Amino acid sequence: MVVLAVFAGLPGVGKSTLAEQVGRVLPAAVLPVDTVDFTMAAYDVTEARPGYAAYGVVAALAEVQLRMGHSVIIDAVHPVKAARQQWVELAERLDVPLRVVEVVCGDDAEHRRRVEARYAARAHDGIPGWVRVLERQAEYEPYLGPRLVVDTFLADDPVGPVVDYLSLRTS
Repeated sequence: MVVLAVFAGLPGVGKSTLAEQVGRVLPAAVLPVDTVDFTMAAYDVTEARPGYAAYGVVAALAEVQLRMGHSVIIDAVHPVKAARQQWVELAERLDVPLRVVEVVCGDDAEHRRRVEARYAARAHDGIPGWVRVLERQAEYEPYLGPRLVVDTFLADDPVGPVVDYLSLRTS
């Protein structure tokens, strides 16, 4: 079964790690918006609304993969309804199920540790520091509607339950 999966959540909660693990098991193409955004910045591509074009590029790539019969995982913060709506429209247009996985880290100290470790390990090429993550948190609109919420701080091995949810199986 082909599925369009949206992994959403603040930077540093573990959504990219989880998306990659789930993508291997399904299998599914994993399309991280950050990768497109960072690459555009590396080539000095600027835009009036930062990040907006990256979502559009990923949506176009997702459509190609879905039309080929491949499942797709979109990996991005998806902080506001407008960023989320394009996936609803894409799934409806291609008549594929849409599944949302909202990834959280239920322990603020651990979340901060992850963000700061990632920031220190990179050349700060678009990786947000803790203050920026807190700003994003203030902008983050609550998700409404059906979704699976995964707390990467509490979950020992969330891959199985996420794969079941995306595959419409129950454990």
